[in-house]
Amino acid sequence: MDKNSKDIQLQYEGFLKTPFLWHGKGVLDLQQFENKSIKTTSFSSTITQKLRLGKLVERFVSSELQQDSSIKMLSENIQIQEGKRTLGELDCLLLKDKKPIHLEIIYKFYLHDKTVGNSEIEHWIGPNRRDSFIQKLNKLKNKQLPLLYSNQCKPYLEKLNLTAKEIEQRVYFKAQLFVPFNDFENEFTLINNDCIRGFYINSKELQQFSECKFYMPNKHNWLIEPHANVTWLNFTEYTNRLDIYIKEENAPLCWIKKPNGELFKFFVTWW
Repeated sequence: MDKNSKDIQLQYEGFLKTPFLWHGKGVLDLQQFENKSIKTTSFSSTITQKLRLGKLVERFVSSELQQDSSIKMLSENIQIQEGKRTLGELDCLLLKDKKPIHLEIIYKFYLHDKTVGNSEIEHWIGPNRRDSFIQKLNKLKNKQLPLLYSNQCKPYLEKLNLTAKEIEQRVYFKAQLFVPFNDFENEFTLINNDCIRGFYINSKELQQFSECKFYMPNKHNWLIEPHANVTWLNFTEYTNRLDIYIKEENAPLCWIKKPNGELFKFFVTWW
């Protein structure tokens, strides 16, 4: 197996191990689609083109669901057009036990920042502060899910012999969450605490880890569970490479290996 295939397999395994951000009906009454009948952790499809991380996850979800005999995939990545304008996209239409479902697929990385917003949900933001959990929830509730009921969507559904009113809507929302360094004691009430995967720290506070080793995975490998079989950087090599990201106001996900061999995921923030 070549390195790219090995990476994709590890990415798929990391994706499968990522918990759902909540169970059942969560905030804004959005119902998770939790599939319990995964049979194998092997990813057998071929990925030839360079995909954005979100599109890669959609391929992984599709591969997972196709292993379930009770599920029939009807259509994926359905572009809803109005003339030449794209109104939006339906991620997936499927039959589960012959019941039609519209599924929206989301995989996110969020950091907990108490200085943002006034509620638990509002405190979860993207690593670069350009997006947030509440923004995504509102987009799902007010734009992405209502698209199914638009007049422009009707012709697409008719081709599948479906009507919007008979289709149930579900989200497939997984996330990796990160809390401030030395603040692992928090128990959150509205999200699945199993999603907490590590910590984040400002770049100016890194000196305390000067005896550790570091690794900076590419964006797709953010999915992967940390393992020892990588080329580790010492503190000086790491901070030199990190400076490029920080100057560009990008917060990268990194791995750290402590002198005792413990491995952790963490984000380094520029803010």
